[in-house]
Amino acid sequence: MKDTTKGYILGALAAISYGTNPLFAVPLYELGLTVGSVLFYRYVVATILLGLVMWRRGNSFRLARRQVPLMFLQGVLFALSSVGLFEAYKYMDVGLASTMLFVEPVMIALILWVFYRQRISLSTFCAIVISLAGVVFIANPGPGANVSAKGVAYVMFASLSYAVYMVLINKTSLQRLPGTTLTFYSLLFGITVMVIKVGCLTELQPIPLVPVGIASAAGLSIFPTIVSILTVAVAVQLIGSVPVSILGALEPVTGVLIGVLIFGEILTVKAVIGIVLILAAVMVLVTHPRKLLKNGKAMFHNFRLSGRR
Repeated sequence: MKDTTKGYILGALAAISYGTNPLFAVPLYELGLTVGSVLFYRYVVATILLGLVMWRRGNSFRLARRQVPLMFLQGVLFALSSVGLFEAYKYMDVGLASTMLFVEPVMIALILWVFYRQRISLSTFCAIVISLAGVVFIANPGPGANVSAKGVAYVMFASLSYAVYMVLINKTSLQRLPGTTLTFYSLLFGITVMVIKVGCLTELQPIPLVPVGIASAAGLSIFPTIVSILTVAVAVQLIGSVPVSILGALEPVTGVLIGVLIFGEILTVKAVIGIVLILAAVMVLVTHPRKLLKNGKAMFHNFRLSGRR
């Protein structure tokens, strides 16, 4: 198999595996677990597994002392993004939540414009307008779809948290750290948020020892976390960050398919329009990044390569 073909396959696998978040989270909710308990187990298991993989591969765990406080902040932002997304699954269709989360690059563009005075190109402005229109359609999908204001607020919070996370990576010394190292410490420090969310472990629920519970807990820690992290790293090496970023559109598509085929969610015409608009806006951003470069590095080409919620 050619390296290019392998790269595209791995890039698609990375996006699809991340899009399986709701496939494993929702069954755990149905078994009575809270968001805090689900994410605590996910973060702990994923941190251990990623640490073992990095150790076996000889990856660096090195973190400068001055980077520790900033990395801790990043871990908190990373974890808050997870909390926002997983809370949103309880209040709206998982497919629509997964798609709405995809406005992260638009959030990044707005943060760069407002706080860093970074110029916005015409294509970026158009992408922002298109994505906002998409959010409006998804937030008001019509009869048959399940969307609430609380769900929309949670997913927007998740998107904003991750956007700030990415901006801080690209504007600080953390941008020199390997993606796996960033993700490892984001998960490790993010555990503190989960500990607080389960009342310093006093409200932590045990995983039900039934096949669905065990499989869902294991799947959540492996597929949307470890598999996506490792496959995206190899894919970028083989085909570059631009094609991998474009393949990232398979993430919300996967979420939508899981929602419709597994959980019986209904796709209305307005919801489909919203999904198409958001995907189109993100494609504009990742394929026209020239106005959003810093020191020759395209932030939007790497916005999903430095971590997975």
